[in-house]
Amino acid sequence: MPGIKQLTLELGVNHKTIETAVNLLEKEGTLVGQGPRRRRKIEMSVESFKKSVRIGVLLFEQDDRKLDYVAEILFGLSEAGFTPFILSASLSELGMDVNRVASLVGETNADAWLVIAGSKEVLSWFANQSLPTFALFGRWGDSSIAGAGPSKAEAYRDATQKLLAFGHQRIVLLARSQRKLPQPGIPERAYLSALQDGGIEVSDFHFPLWKNSKEDFYKCLDSLFKVTPPTALIVQEFNLFGAVEQFLGTQGVRVPDDLSLICADSDVYFHWRTPKIACFRFDSKSWVRHVLRWAFKIRMGEEYCRQIRSKAEYVDGGTVGPAPRSF
Repeated sequence: MPGIKQLTLELGVNHKTIETAVNLLEKEGTLVGQGPRRRRKIEMSVESFKKSVRIGVLLFEQDDRKLDYVAEILFGLSEAGFTPFILSASLSELGMDVNRVASLVGETNADAWLVIAGSKEVLSWFANQSLPTFALFGRWGDSSIAGAGPSKAEAYRDATQKLLAFGHQRIVLLARSQRKLPQPGIPERAYLSALQDGGIEVSDFHFPLWKNSKEDFYKCLDSLFKVTPPTALIVQEFNLFGAVEQFLGTQGVRVPDDLSLICADSDVYFHWRTPKIACFRFDSKSWVRHVLRWAFKIRMGEEYCRQIRSKAEYVDGGTVGPAPRSF
C-alpha cells in the first residue's frame, strides 16, 4: 500500500482522513504494518474480500426503498461485494408481530439483517437471536445490536417552543403507535415535556393514537378536524406528511394561515417547495458509513454492536406562522 503522503497527493484528500482510513483498515486486518518507513502490506486476498454475505433488508414499509439513504446503503453494500435483498413483506404488513417476523426470518436465507424502524419488541427479538443485526431507526436503545439514527429530542423541543411562541395551544404530534406504546420514546417525551413547560395540560389530543393503517390514519385526521381542530401539526414521517398535505387540501385548510405544519423528517425536495417546509435536518451519511462498517465486520466474523446517533436540528420554514384567532 502506498504511504500516507503519496495517497494524500493521489486522492486529493486531507492527510488526517487518510490516516483514519489506514488505521481502520489495520484494525480490520486488511493492512499489516511492516515497521518504520516501510509500506503496509495488503493482507486480505481478493477472494476473501469478495466473499458474498447475504443481508436481508426488512423495511418498515415498502415505500422506504425510495428513501435516498436506503438507496445509498443498498448501493454501497452491493458495490462492496455484499448481497443485500429486500424482503417481500414489510414490518407494517406483518403488523410488527414478533411471531410473524420470526417465521419470516426462519424461512429466509440470510447471513445478517438490516431492520428499518423496528419496534422495541421486534428489535429485542433480533438481539436475542444469533443473527448479526443492524437497526436503522426504531427503538433499539436497550438492544445489544448495532444501530443508527437521528437524535431528535432537542429538535422536537425547539419546534414545539417555536409554535408556543407563536401562540399555538392546540398542537398535535402525528406519529406511529409504536412511538407511543408501551410508553412514548425519548423524542416524543421531549415534545410532551415542552408542552407542559408551556403551561398546556397535555391530553390524547396532543398525541393521538391510531392503528398503523391508511384508513385509520385518515379517521384520526377526520376526528381531529371535526370539532375543535388543531392549529399546528408536527408530522413525524415524510410519508405521513404527504398524506396530511393531501387531506388539508381537501378540507380547504391553508398553511400557514389556518394551520402551521412541521415535518419531523427530512427530504431533499423540501427546500424547493413554496413555502419552504419547516422540518428536521440531520446527517444521514454517517448512517451509511456505519452500516458498511458493520457489514465488513460481519464478513470478517467479528461481532459489532456499536450504536450511533446523529443530532437533528429544527429548520424553520414558511409553513409555520402565528396561531389563527379563529378557525
